[in-house]
Amino acid sequence: MISFISRRRLAITICKNQLHQLLQKNRGKKDSNKSMDLIDTLNHKAMKGSGISASEALEIFIEGAGSPYRIFAAASQIREQFKGKNIILCGITNAKSGRCSEDCKFCAQSSHYSTDVPSYTLKPAKQMISEAARAKKDGAQFFGIVTSGKTVKTKKEWKEIFKAIEGMNKIGIFPCASLGMITPDRAHELKDAGLYRYHHNLETARSFFKNICTTHDYEENIETIRVAKEAGLSVCAGTLIGMGESVRHRIELAATLRNLNVDSIPVNILNPIKGTPLDHLRPLPPMEILMTIAVFRFMLPDKDIRLCGGKEKNLRQLLPLGIIAGANSLMTGNYLTTTGRDSRLDHEMIIDLGLAPSRELDRCRCGMEGDNACGAASGQKKKKSPRQ
Repeated sequence: MISFISRRRLAITICKNQLHQLLQKNRGKKDSNKSMDLIDTLNHKAMKGSGISASEALEIFIEGAGSPYRIFAAASQIREQFKGKNIILCGITNAKSGRCSEDCKFCAQSSHYSTDVPSYTLKPAKQMISEAARAKKDGAQFFGIVTSGKTVKTKKEWKEIFKAIEGMNKIGIFPCASLGMITPDRAHELKDAGLYRYHHNLETARSFFKNICTTHDYEENIETIRVAKEAGLSVCAGTLIGMGESVRHRIELAATLRNLNVDSIPVNILNPIKGTPLDHLRPLPPMEILMTIAVFRFMLPDKDIRLCGGKEKNLRQLLPLGIIAGANSLMTGNYLTTTGRDSRLDHEMIIDLGLAPSRELDRCRCGMEGDNACGAASGQKKKKSPRQ
């Protein structure tokens, strides 16, 4: 039999345990409320259009360790506030490959490294236009001509590029170009030829750039963006994450892009290529990638944030969360030196998320075209012919 004193001690112990649990529960509620207050406050600030500060972005990153899905939900709300429910698709062609004089450590096309990437001269305009037409069938609204090298040098190459831009306009797709450094005169010539958008990635923060490239200065990249903007071109400039940079470096880059007032921010994730100096790096955790996208949305609320190269390999089954975390655009199809995935899968993913591709597929999801198509692209049944 338990004595009175023993029963009393047991009751006191139980009370202490219950009090401790209650205090822990209340502390958890306070921490949760504090977390919600921070996310709500910064979400409200971003929704006004100005974006959050660099220090606030770091707070969001830290908060993301414990409340990632709340932050993704807030970023999704910001995306819909400024971009609606449409998701933009874009495609590219590797129009000129290899033999690049620059030593960017991530790049398989650099002449400084030994890789298996093929080298070839500029594709004919006819081929580039044909690839753009295919991308349009796959639902792309924008199509980019991308060339290796610090700049395009010969008159023959420029003539072919101008011809390709003109042809892309004729088929009804926005022509974009990534041609390295350009002068003010060349930027105006591109504008006059019908180019819609100029692409020139900064890749990383100014303070980390020397760890990635030594053959040109960061300011040259900044100047190219300014030149394109002054010529009246829309500008696309973004990042490649996973090169050993810190979270602070990514935030620094986002602040730079905001100061430059670029229109579109591509987020690429390193897919290490054998033979490059970064081929030993481990891939970023998917949740860190998603948090980076969300922070970019908080900092750049009204800009197009485009999820690009490396998204399939690095996000894997979490790829749809890239849109939930704030991206409103995807690069579809293949990349420069690596393969992507079938554009039909991107369309399916967008629709499954309850969103809408900005351009419908011109071919069925079954992969067939014309009379052989089943009608799955539009969700309508194929019409029967009079003989059926």
